[in-house]
Amino acid sequence: MENLPADLCLNILCLLDHQDLVTAQQVCRKWKLLASENDLWSNLFEQRWGIDRAIFYAPTESKSWKDVYAVQDRCDRVGLGLKIIREGDDYFLIHQGEIQRHLGSRSLQLGTDDVSTSSVARYTGDELMGRNDRQMGILDRILFFIGDLETASAPAKRGRLL
Repeated sequence: MENLPADLCLNILCLLDHQDLVTAQQVCRKWKLLASENDLWSNLFEQRWGIDRAIFYAPTESKSWKDVYAVQDRCDRVGLGLKIIREGDDYFLIHQGEIQRHLGSRSLQLGTDDVSTSSVARYTGDELMGRNDRQMGILDRILFFIGDLETASAPAKRGRLL
């Protein structure tokens, strides 16, 4: 695709779903730029949720269609309320589909009161302020327990809804 014109590349990328489009963004800088086009994500949003929702949820100047698509997809998967979800090894606090805070990673050493240096680097400055390693270890254990409980109960909740 290096020698193809941008318009032709966009027509090819237009045939991909959201997961393949995110994967295509990881190939090279050119693909990342092309696969991030607002028109592609706007069309995906419109195809999945319809024109009425696309008009209602149209992004403001600070957001892109890709961001709006990700939030709407997360709302469909986890709901609108306040949730703690696990994606891979990471835990997030979610409210109305928006990630409010990264809570930590499962890769923490939960058996000790110490938090490894690599996991501390994942926290933002305001999360570290005023906490020592011992307090973070206890907080992480509680959050991971709640996250695991939420993840484990998700199939039961879905089963009740069906």
